[in-house]
Amino acid sequence: MATKKTINNENTRISHSANAIKHDFAEHLKYTQDADVFHASMQGRYDALAYSIRDRIIHQWDISRKTHQAENVKRVYYLSLEFLMGRAMTNNITNMGLTDEVAKALKELGYTYEELAEVEPDAGLGNGGLGRLAACFLDSMATLEIPSFGYGIRYNYGIFRQQIKDGFQLEQPDNWLRDGNPWEIARPDLRFTVNFGGRVEVIHENGRDNYKWVDTDKVIGMAYDTPIIGYGGKTVNTLRLWSAKALEEFSFAEFNGGDYTKAVRQKVTAENISQVLYPNDTQYMGKVLRLKQQYFFVACSLADIIRRFKLQSNNLRELPDFAALQLHDTHPSMARAELRRILIDQENLDWDQAWEITTHCMGYTNHTLMPEALEKWTVPMLQEILPRHMQIIFEINARFMRYAMTYFPMDPKAAAKVSIIEESSPKNVRMANLAIIGSHAVNGVAQLHTDLLKNQMFPEFNKIYPEKFQNKTNGITPRRWLLSANPKLASLISDAIGTDWITNADKLANLKPFADDAAFAEKFAKIKAENKKKTAEFLKKDCGIILNPNSVFDVQVKRIHEYKRQLLNAFDIVLIYQRLKNDKAFYDAFPPTTFLFGGKSAPGYVNAKLSIKFINNMAAMINADKSVNKKLQVFFMPNYRVSMAEVVIPATNLSEQISTAGLEASGTGNMKFMLNGALTIGTLDGANVEIAQEAGDENVFIFGHTEDQISALKGHYNPYDFINADEEIRSAVELIKSGYFNIDEPDVFRQLFGDIFDRGDRFFIFADLRMYADRHQEALDLYRDDFATFNRKAIINVASSGKFSSDRTIREYASQIWNVGSCPVPLNVEVDTSIQDAMRRK
Repeated sequence: MATKKTINNENTRISHSANAIKHDFAEHLKYTQDADVFHASMQGRYDALAYSIRDRIIHQWDISRKTHQAENVKRVYYLSLEFLMGRAMTNNITNMGLTDEVAKALKELGYTYEELAEVEPDAGLGNGGLGRLAACFLDSMATLEIPSFGYGIRYNYGIFRQQIKDGFQLEQPDNWLRDGNPWEIARPDLRFTVNFGGRVEVIHENGRDNYKWVDTDKVIGMAYDTPIIGYGGKTVNTLRLWSAKALEEFSFAEFNGGDYTKAVRQKVTAENISQVLYPNDTQYMGKVLRLKQQYFFVACSLADIIRRFKLQSNNLRELPDFAALQLHDTHPSMARAELRRILIDQENLDWDQAWEITTHCMGYTNHTLMPEALEKWTVPMLQEILPRHMQIIFEINARFMRYAMTYFPMDPKAAAKVSIIEESSPKNVRMANLAIIGSHAVNGVAQLHTDLLKNQMFPEFNKIYPEKFQNKTNGITPRRWLLSANPKLASLISDAIGTDWITNADKLANLKPFADDAAFAEKFAKIKAENKKKTAEFLKKDCGIILNPNSVFDVQVKRIHEYKRQLLNAFDIVLIYQRLKNDKAFYDAFPPTTFLFGGKSAPGYVNAKLSIKFINNMAAMINADKSVNKKLQVFFMPNYRVSMAEVVIPATNLSEQISTAGLEASGTGNMKFMLNGALTIGTLDGANVEIAQEAGDENVFIFGHTEDQISALKGHYNPYDFINADEEIRSAVELIKSGYFNIDEPDVFRQLFGDIFDRGDRFFIFADLRMYADRHQEALDLYRDDFATFNRKAIINVASSGKFSSDRTIREYASQIWNVGSCPVPLNVEVDTSIQDAMRRK
């Protein structure tokens, strides 16, 4: 181990004192921003603070890299197309334990920490739960001191900035990098060439066939690094994102010839790869761009991993001893073919050696139970864009199918299901099948999800590889989602049970006795009320929503998708609306309630976008109706994002987790709401099952058909069997179909309503609506009639949420899939410089 010496110099950029932070803030404002009293902006002040904090992180980042190198560690490489990081400022300051010192430093300078933190935009690197989960995992790996890299794409624009106009979602560019990003560091020395197209030559030499991928179009991937600091400030890992660059960005000859557009065409074409998260793939060119995105970041990441490995060992057979690659959903699945290409074509290993190395390095996490969400690429498109990889995939499949036929010798249909190649027209490459075959471990993200993967989605694979499948229930980081997002509740909890829960969420169970402590319960309820006022102020400023902070906050925020059933919630609101208008006794007893929706639809997903339109139309009608709007309010919050979630979730009373049973893999929003004391109203789907187990059935509001019951309904389900059997629901359907909520647009919901009312209600809204409405009313009645019991249930939920820490999830990955341990990093020390600086970024 390298020698160390502690540093206690108040004047260095290492000190965590308010005076040192204040000094560095002023230095950066003057020398980095060139700002003075005449032209300092809020953006400049934010940047100065960010650089001051980053200085302290970089010191520890350097120590972490050198420690990992000295210990010759095995690293985790987490490959994800999304990392929904949220704001970096508050998270970094929280994890470093600097909140009080930063606030003090800024106060002495005449600023507030809160106003500067608000300047930072949310990083546009993700969309929904997939990206947020990846961000939580990075936080947990750093906190647990597991050496790791996250790999993804540095999108110039996020998925989009959502605006609502006339009730419709409008997609606007999310230019999150417009003012720069002080948290990232460009690495122009880390550039890799990525190839597309071309052809494959086979040259027989040295007793073997050698494959040469030639005449390709080339793109450069350049690295941008963001530090990921764990709680306590010891280990700093790296999120490395790739930005696409042209090999030659400017043609002087074309420019001088007067074709100014063609002069930069290569630059534009290359940079399109990292321009936007999830380009619309309803058109062929959108599909091509998505495939190029996925291969681009896989190719850059694997090149970087091999580069780093060769600094540790010259024997590629040892790669699994130093690298564990976890592939986050099917997006990075081309890594299986790419690593084999590197090992066979570049490193001259034989097929069996390459196969063993690749499978032992890689694990695959499945995140969906919807067959249409499992990615497929057409064979002709792959042959055109990645011809060598298509050859490798064909060979993988041929060898695997010979093995698979020993399990299904008389069952060609079963064998066809496990083939990587789907015999359609045109043929497709099933990326999930490639991922399963090419990994040593395959996991689901909730116990129900994993059971369904093994028994319904991939039963044939489970027969072949029963040892591969395992469960890793998702989790969230309590640092961001409680300590930072809900500091008053975090403080109340720490006062009651100590602070160990911050890194050991199982300790939250020690709160259970406080559910019956009147003084604690009163403080708990007061904090929730204060958070509601904060949310009301935030939404008024952010999007002009004016709501009643004294009402019940009923919240459904997630990606807009039919299976998540935002319309089930909306149709129940119509039932409530009718009751309020027609039943005075119900009106008098009904507790004022605010329904909040938020989330984005994929740009090409028509029914999801029409669902947003219906919710907004319904909200406009209800909010304008003076006969009910003192009791009932409905709002769609535009541009839902992490920083909005951090405000809204701590204020929520009822958490809507109402997907069709058997379709939600896990969910993580349900865990965030639970951690912050919201009661779940939900189906037995995804992690809701485990939430009910942990909190107790009496402390959640479970409803609806189970997955088995939904399966039994398929094939003969008719929504009108449920509609016509319930007079109240029938009346609500008549109101909806009458055009009452269309607002002068007669046919606006024709496709959406056609799919629900005329083409079978695929997601079983009406099968569950009565059970949902009754259970929902039960929750509201409890809030009104026995708030003490409602509040007690909320405390029990917080106390029962320890299982859903991403720290627990990562410990399970580390011990059961990755076979990695922690590597303690010394805090605030210098490591002997005998470790070569050239290795610093390994």
